[in-house]
Amino acid sequence: MDTEELVTAEALWIATRAGVYGCAPMLVAMAFGLDPSWGMFVVPLINFAAGFGWAGFGITTAAVMKSMETFSYVISGVLTPLFLVAGTFFPLDRLPDWAQALAQINPLYHTVQLVRHAVFGFDGLVDLGHAGALVAFAALTWRLAVWRMSKRLVD
Repeated sequence: MDTEELVTAEALWIATRAGVYGCAPMLVAMAFGLDPSWGMFVVPLINFAAGFGWAGFGITTAAVMKSMETFSYVISGVLTPLFLVAGTFFPLDRLPDWAQALAQINPLYHTVQLVRHAVFGFDGLVDLGHAGALVAFAALTWRLAVWRMSKRLVD
């Protein structure tokens, strides 16, 4: 078993859990009156793709960090700003231009848009762009995680 297999297995496990657990908010919303739609069947796949990308990010971060204390820098400096400009809690068109530009490279933004469109109606080519961004994020972070973890474990 090599490092690529270990990283891939861990990322797949995390992505599978994200695919399942990410449906909980939708199910709760349905319990409170959200009408079911056929697009909801795609939500686990969207969550899986996003989970795989974030698993790669987390594995890369774990391979790079020297101590547990430095993880708070990643949470404060990377994850929190991305979470705030994902369009989950408020519309992005009210944010400054730089924050709207940041949202376009934010994988959380693409995830939120895809899930929203899956539940309320797809938006054609726009959603293909969002899906492409998620797949590119997943592929990039997976390769980066394999490279950094190989460097950490083998060297």
